[in-house]
Amino acid sequence: MADPATLPLLLKALRLPTIAQCWKTLNEEAQEQGWSPARYLTHLCEQELAEREARRIYRYTKQSQLPAGKTLASFDFTHAKGVERRRIDALAQDSEWVRQGHNLIVFGPSGVGKTHLCAAISHAMLEQGLRVRYFTATELVQSLQRARQDFALPEALSKLDRFDIILIDDLGYVKKTEQETSVLFELIAHRYESQSLMITSNQPFSDWDQVFADTMMTVAAVDRLIHHATIFELKAQSYRKHQAINQQTSKGKATMTNDN
Repeated sequence: MADPATLPLLLKALRLPTIAQCWKTLNEEAQEQGWSPARYLTHLCEQELAEREARRIYRYTKQSQLPAGKTLASFDFTHAKGVERRRIDALAQDSEWVRQGHNLIVFGPSGVGKTHLCAAISHAMLEQGLRVRYFTATELVQSLQRARQDFALPEALSKLDRFDIILIDDLGYVKKTEQETSVLFELIAHRYESQSLMITSNQPFSDWDQVFADTMMTVAAVDRLIHHATIFELKAQSYRKHQAINQQTSKGKATMTNDN
C-alpha cells in the first residue's frame, strides 16, 4: 500500500518542487470544497506549470540582457511616426515570423525609440517561449572578432544558434574595417533563412557602404536581411530632446505663474 509519508521524496525524485510545496495546503482546500481527485490533481499540475513558466521567463529574460522596462505599454506611439500600433501588436502577439526565421529592421535617427521598440517586441517573444539575446553592434562585433582570432568563429556562431532572435542595436556605429564587417557579414549569412535578426540602425540601406568595407559585401548583406524582413522607419524628433524641451517649457510656465 502506498504510504503518504513518502510523497515528499517521490515529488523530489520526480522534480516537482511546486507541488511539493503546495500539496498539503491545496489538499486541505480540496477536502473543504469537496473536490474530486481529478480536480485536485488538475490544480496541482496547473500550479507546477505556472511556476515553471515564471522561472523560464525569468531565466530567459536574464540571459537576454535586454534593456529593462522597455515594453509596448511604455512606448509612445504618438511621438514615433512611421509605425502603426496594429502592425507592432501583430508582431508582438504572433511569433510565427520568428519561427520562420524572418527579420525585423528599424531605421531612424538617434533617440526616436528604435531600441525601445525592438526590446519591447523581444520581451513579448520571451513570454511566448522564444529565446532572445541583445547586443550592441560594437559589442557583438568585438566578441566575434575575438572568436576569429582564437580560430573559434564557427563555434561562436553555432553557440548563438540557441537564441531564436539576435538583437543588434546601433548597427551604424560599427567601424568600417574589413575585420569587423566580415564577422558581422558571417553572422548574417549564418542565420539567413534559419533564425531571426533584429537590427536597429541610424543609417538607411543606401548608406550601409559606410558600415561594410566592401560594396559587394554590403549588397550581399542587405539582400539577405531584406529577403524575409519587416522594415520600419521611425520619423520623429529625439525623444530625449523632446522631453528636455517639454521640461524647459513646464519650468518656464511655472516661473511665469510664480511671478504673477
